[in-house]
Amino acid sequence: MKKVSIVGGGGNVGASAGLYLAERGVADVLLVDIVEGVPEGKGLDLLEAGPVRGYDSRVSGTHDIADIAGSDVVLVTAGFPRKPGMSRTDLLTKNAEVVGGIAQSIKKHAPDAFVVVVSNPLDVMTYHMRKITGFPPHRVMGMAGILDSARFRAFIAAELGVAPTDVQAMVLGGHGDSMVPLPRYSTVSGVPVTDLLPAETVNRLVERTRKGGGEIVALLKTGSAFYAPGASAIQMVEAILLDNKRLVPAAAYCDGEYDLRDVYVGVPVILGAGGVEKIVQLPLTEAERQALHASAAEVRSSIEELGG
Repeated sequence: MKKVSIVGGGGNVGASAGLYLAERGVADVLLVDIVEGVPEGKGLDLLEAGPVRGYDSRVSGTHDIADIAGSDVVLVTAGFPRKPGMSRTDLLTKNAEVVGGIAQSIKKHAPDAFVVVVSNPLDVMTYHMRKITGFPPHRVMGMAGILDSARFRAFIAAELGVAPTDVQAMVLGGHGDSMVPLPRYSTVSGVPVTDLLPAETVNRLVERTRKGGGEIVALLKTGSAFYAPGASAIQMVEAILLDNKRLVPAAAYCDGEYDLRDVYVGVPVILGAGGVEKIVQLPLTEAERQALHASAAEVRSSIEELGG
């Protein structure tokens, strides 16, 4: 059985991801967190749910990050959560310190692992992770586009009254307010959304997608989203473990693609056993290209704040 370690597994995103992964039955799961007892307790709880939920994955927890040794994939969900009124970039300095320490540990204890980053601000933390580990770009990626696209899909489905699973959507750019939902590449059973909804409705759903994380933060008041982020991260992990060759948006390292260089930003990728096996370059209108470049410029600005 493959092994996936979830660093930050004591938190809501990490524990949710652990449950989803265990239920898929494709890997054993290790929850890692700094608070002694919490990851061990949640790991044991998830293990005991197996006979009821029908999964055989071994789930355990630890507060010793050295236990990630032998991991095929390390999922990083650790970091400070966003609070009401706080932007993702407000988290930059605090979470860079957290992610930097984790990166050093991954480099030492799991040097052959693929790394999927969920910590915010996501694109910058993914860049930070790759810089410190020194891993090749195809082995370090960020979860953002699947989550943002899932929100767009859910909103489209609710607006039209159709099955969410029949809706496909594509969202590029940084994981923040400058993200770039692409209605032209969003469909319901192959029918473009732009043929099903008036432009003003599409624009409203695009804007809601951009503010999707903040909407949940405002409602919860004491935390941020965790079910959908956890599910989105596991879709990426599963694609790597099972070599699914999924075409999904993810934060990947661009080195000339879309005329972007030395930056992590959301782009369509093929995910498989080789990690990010290919960046798919979609034909973009000039407005879409400019929006993607503007979003990438925001990411680059934050990277430079960290000395990148």
